[in-house]
Amino acid sequence: MNSPVFASLVPVILCIAVGFFTARIGWVRATAIKDLSNLVFLVLTPALLFRTMAGVRVQDLDFQPVGLYFLASGLVFVGTMAVCGFSTRSAARGLAHMFGNTLMIGVPLIGLLYGEDGLVTLLTLISLHSLILLTSTTIVFELAEAREQQRAGLTAPRPMVFTVLQAVRNGIVHPVPMPILAGLLLAQTGWALPAVIDKPLQVLGTALGPIALLLVGITLAYSKIGAHWRDALGIALVKNLLHPMLVFALAWALGLTGVSVAVMFAVACLPVGANVFLFTQRYGVMQDEVSSSIAISTGLALVTLPLVLLLTRWLPH
Repeated sequence: MNSPVFASLVPVILCIAVGFFTARIGWVRATAIKDLSNLVFLVLTPALLFRTMAGVRVQDLDFQPVGLYFLASGLVFVGTMAVCGFSTRSAARGLAHMFGNTLMIGVPLIGLLYGEDGLVTLLTLISLHSLILLTSTTIVFELAEAREQQRAGLTAPRPMVFTVLQAVRNGIVHPVPMPILAGLLLAQTGWALPAVIDKPLQVLGTALGPIALLLVGITLAYSKIGAHWRDALGIALVKNLLHPMLVFALAWALGLTGVSVAVMFAVACLPVGANVFLFTQRYGVMQDEVSSSIAISTGLALVTLPLVLLLTRWLPH
């Protein structure tokens, strides 16, 4: 079990390290971080999400294990907001607590652990992961930001209904949900993307993972990790331990078993995903804490993943 875990995590750690040292020796300046973030968030992310969703047929998906994962993730996010209060900081922390690195780490890890059957389940989750979690979180971010701006006197008070509708609109007309919804709609028509469009999207989407991780390392180079290590470690512990334990408890309580459930449990063990950092960049909150938590949770996963995955022996396959 240790071999696939290390094989999946080491490249992620190395990409972050390369970004860190590239910034340290002055090849990338701090002033470039915002531009790089825009490139990742506004160009590479939509390309990957649209192309992924363009191949998803809703009627072919098995939603039961995915529903288990989303239930646990939703409880973690709502619990975080309840404890920390309704704010963009709390939303960023809640997203970090539940959103894992399902693509760069999850795909190779699940493929090695559970084979093709496991990958089918994982790809079902990935096809909806961003649509459900990121779209709903975006709406929360927009609502929280609108509330904070009103309290700061930056915008005039408006009726709550108008604020909610505005947040929903901003949550859909957004670099993350919009390509997801567009790709999903295209998939239901049965049309295939022309090669002249599909190939560039594939190239851009492939670039997302490594560039996003390099950006995390670059940001870490200009951040004071020491000042935020407690927050970062707290986020990492919730993501690496509490999230999977909640998935395990819910599966046990609901009597759900099989490889699909084991896959969901393994995915919940994954460290904080780089997409969380992109949200902190966009909304200007928790950037240092979350960037540090990605690095810490990825390193911590070298220990926690093998230990936590031992529990899968109590989930009948």
